[in-house]
Amino acid sequence: MNFCEKCGSVLVTKKSKNKVYLVCKKCGFKLAKYKPLEISETLNKKPLDDVIIIEKNEEALPKTKAVCPKCNNKEAHWWLQQTRSIDEAPTLFLRCTKCKYSWREYG
Repeated sequence: MNFCEKCGSVLVTKKSKNKVYLVCKKCGFKLAKYKPLEISETLNKKPLDDVIIIEKNEEALPKTKAVCPKCNNKEAHWWLQQTRSIDEAPTLFLRCTKCKYSWREYG
C-alpha cells in the first residue's frame, strides 16, 4: 500500500493505455514509477491430499419406532431440522432402516 507524498492519502491504481500508475483521489498526485506486485505460488501436493471424505453414517443416527409408509417396516432413523422460521417447531425427518425411504413429520 502506497501513500500520497503531498497529503498522505492512500493511492489507488489507475490504468491508461499500457501504463499502470497510482493516483491520489484527494489531491490528484500521480506516482508514475509504479510496478504492480506479482505473487506466485508453487504447490507441491495434489489439491485433494488433505481432504477427508466422511460419508453420512446412518447407523450413528438414533432409531425410533415408526411405520414406514412405503414398506411398513416398524423402525426408522430420525433427526430434527429447522426448516421454517425460528418461532415454529422443527421438522422431524425419518428414514426407514429397511428400504431407506425418507419422510417428514411436522411438530
